[in-house]
Amino acid sequence: MMFTNEDLRKLLLPLIVEQILAVLVGMVDVVMVAAVGEAAVSGVSLVDSISILIIQLLSALATGGAVVSAQYIGRKEEDNACRAAGQLLLAAFVVSLAATAVALLGNRPLLMAIFGHVEQEVMDNAVIYFFLCALSYPFLAVYNSCAALYRAMGNSRISMKVSIAMNLINAVGNAICVFGLHMGVAGVGIPTLLSRAFAAVVMVLLIQRPGNVIRLTSLSQLKPEKKMIRRILSVGIPNGLENSIFQVGKLTLQSLVSSLGTAALAGYAVANNLATIAYLPGNALGLGLITISGQCVGAREYGQAKSYTRKLLLLNYILAGIISVLMFAGRGLLVSIYGLSAASGQAAEELIGAHCLAMIVWPLAFTLPYTLRASFDAKFTMAVSIFSMWIFRIGFAYLFVLMFGLGVMGVWYGMFIDWVFRAALFVWRFLGYEKRLQRLGRSV
Repeated sequence: MMFTNEDLRKLLLPLIVEQILAVLVGMVDVVMVAAVGEAAVSGVSLVDSISILIIQLLSALATGGAVVSAQYIGRKEEDNACRAAGQLLLAAFVVSLAATAVALLGNRPLLMAIFGHVEQEVMDNAVIYFFLCALSYPFLAVYNSCAALYRAMGNSRISMKVSIAMNLINAVGNAICVFGLHMGVAGVGIPTLLSRAFAAVVMVLLIQRPGNVIRLTSLSQLKPEKKMIRRILSVGIPNGLENSIFQVGKLTLQSLVSSLGTAALAGYAVANNLATIAYLPGNALGLGLITISGQCVGAREYGQAKSYTRKLLLLNYILAGIISVLMFAGRGLLVSIYGLSAASGQAAEELIGAHCLAMIVWPLAFTLPYTLRASFDAKFTMAVSIFSMWIFRIGFAYLFVLMFGLGVMGVWYGMFIDWVFRAALFVWRFLGYEKRLQRLGRSV
């Protein structure tokens, strides 16, 4: 076997810790902003919807680079793995600069075009937060790329340690700026910018270590190589389109929810924030599958890739099940932390309760596709995700909200239908995974 249980533990545990930290700090951010008022929570929520779109795009590029690098490692081609690393950093940085330029130049008009005429106080907070977040995108691109390369090497401890430091800087900075300096929404945005800049600088220094299998040794590695970039983009573009269009769909739903009033929007924002807790195991294990399946496919060990995927899916169900049961039982206490109004709090509790029950489908819909992407099947996952998002999640959400008057819960019902459709098609694709790869002989 290419990965022993000890290898899996060393790879997966730091990833789980990193995901937990990211979510906990994100929750702390929302709690701190809640102290400023519901208009601030709503403003930050609107911007986060856009920022997640950018982050997903950058993460998709990082995934493309990680898949290519992992497969080169599986084939024992270290020089090519290092070349791929340089091309990944170049592509991610250029894309992030473009995203920053659009966000800075567009700002308020862009926010108004997406979300319509929300309450003035909500929009003012969103403008401030959007400006500060936009400045951090290039730093985040560099950090994500280097972290993905370390994971491709099977070393997730480095990204975990840097993530701990980054999140601590962010959390402490938020506390100082919000509660000490009373800076409002800016008190959350400035620490985000500083913490991401810190993480980017540290990761660039670490990726140059001579002992790394994948390393950046000179600026010449950043010289564009069309063939290598195309190889990375063959995974990154479909994955990026999938994630980006997925987030555009979520923005569309956010606009729908904003039409229901500030109370519904605040409750929806908090429910989304809390729901990320249940996604922790799947997100971490999915990142692990990029390395595991990527290296197995590079070595043409397709059966092992399939076996490891089943093993990690079972672990995903166990961990997500425990989290969902605890969240369902304690949803009232969790929502109370945010200090929402009675109407917003009730909406958030109802959404969380339904979400916990629907989590039985989530691993098959969102963790399983990582193995497909690691075997250059990203076009299929992209097609399924885009179709399902717009036809089922958005289509049914508008149907349930506008025609059946189900309120914000109607958005949730549309999302659950989307999950079921994705899960069914991804399971079908995975059942023929090994035979398909053997037939095509796909590898880098």
